[in-house]
Amino acid sequence: MDVLERIKDQVESNPIILYMKGTPQFPQCGFSSRTAAALQDCGEKFAYVNVLADPEIFENLPRFADWPTFPQLYIDGELVGGCDITLEMHGSGDLQKMVKEAAQKWPADEQK
Repeated sequence: MDVLERIKDQVESNPIILYMKGTPQFPQCGFSSRTAAALQDCGEKFAYVNVLADPEIFENLPRFADWPTFPQLYIDGELVGGCDITLEMHGSGDLQKMVKEAAQKWPADEQK
């Protein structure tokens, strides 16, 4: 499978997915750390991809949605943005609402 097809499949099959440097438990950059923390604060399950562990995704994700930096947050198949946008939305309460709505799309046995 082509890497852009793989990314598309990940984005479409996960209601909430974060492409980040590291993992939520062990982030490898401050921006990824703050973005993951904002998502975790919403209290819902989310998928993540450690772009440092997958060089193909690291190199090609910026082309996927024409967004040059990491992290990248996708909700309901759409790019939400990076760290600044995620934190701004978290501060206004919009992120919590979007995450809660999207989390309901996980299969019942996979929620939280």
